[in-house]
Amino acid sequence: MHQPIVGYHLDEEQLWVAELVCGHFQHVRHDPPWTVREWITTERGREQHLGMQLNCKKCDRKEPVDTI
Repeated sequence: MHQPIVGYHLDEEQLWVAELVCGHFQHVRHDPPWTVREWITTERGREQHLGMQLNCKKCDRKEPVDTI
């Protein structure tokens, strides 16, 4: 199920995690050459991608919301 990004936070390993409107979290990595998401590395890039929809597999599995 696709859900929009409403915010971000860093996890304990200092990796960016997207907060989705559904209450689930999803890592958003920039890990070339496998995943190229340079926008996650800057505040401006993250702000520009608020509202972008990500496929939330946790919603598909009906998992409870995540907590920080």
